Amino acid sequence: MADGEEAELSEKQKKEIAKWFLLNSPADVKAILTDEELYNEAASEAFPVYNKSHMICLEMPGRIGDVLITTFGELKEHEFLDPRTAQVAIVDHIRQVCTGVRHAQDNELPSSYIEEFRCALDAEIVKYVGEAYPKGVCSVYCTNGKDVEGPGADFELVVVISAVRLSPQNFCNGSWRSIWNIDFKDDEQILELRGKFQVGAHYFEEGNVQLDAKHECKDTTSPDDCAITIASIIRHHETEYLQSLEASYSNLPDTTFKDLRRKLPVTRTLFPWHNTLQFSLTRDITKELSIGK
Repeated sequence: MADGEEAELSEKQKKEIAKWFLLNSPADVKAILTDEELYNEAASEAFPVYNKSHMICLEMPGRIGDVLITTFGELKEHEFLDPRTAQVAIVDHIRQVCTGVRHAQDNELPSSYIEEFRCALDAEIVKYVGEAYPKGVCSVYCTNGKDVEGPGADFELVVVISAVRLSPQNFCNGSWRSIWNIDFKDDEQILELRGKFQVGAHYFEEGNVQLDAKHECKDTTSPDDCAITIASIIRHHETEYLQSLEASYSNLPDTTFKDLRRKLPVTRTLFPWHNTLQFSLTRDITKELSIGK
């Protein structure tokens, strides 16, 4: 190979690069590849991962409801359970649509004992999400012990909340994702909650700024507490985290921005340190997600 020449990428390398773009950016990868077969291979591997990790919401045929695409509701590669309607959605991952729906089988659903817990918690989470995330959707799954028929055994429920606000005309997008594992431990007579949050924001007007914030928390309560108490605990921790984000980004102008500054940037224009409050990520994130309204 002559000096200055670049090695030709293999088909496998091209596919891996395409998968990375599909998972991390809105670029038109099909146009970049100029190879439909290679694109289809990359898309068939990347889109299922993207859809589940971003917990996208799809409308089921017949307007019977929406289904969240998550690992917790995944029955097969293209089948996802909606516990609220006891329906299974057939999903086309690349087109991001539900192509069909069927009734869930008995062995795919929790026992009546577990369903009573799941349904009560689901109703309270729906109320909370409706108040806190106008663009949000949620679901409650039983991920362990779904065949338990009565007291005396452990089981686990998972609460999933997803809110997305796309506003490309304003050059910004935002998302909120939270997952709560709720363990009902009969022997210890304790109910343990573990939460994981992820907040994303993307601003691309005359630049490219991305936020990817993650947080984890834990709490415990009595297994005798009702669904209202569990929902209140979830509300408390999520509100507390959002407030901490707001406080953190409110201090950006006086701390982080100044720590990163140079005397004269590459634009040859002095940064307006006297008016740094104009750079408010928190205000825009809150506005786009309609959080707390």
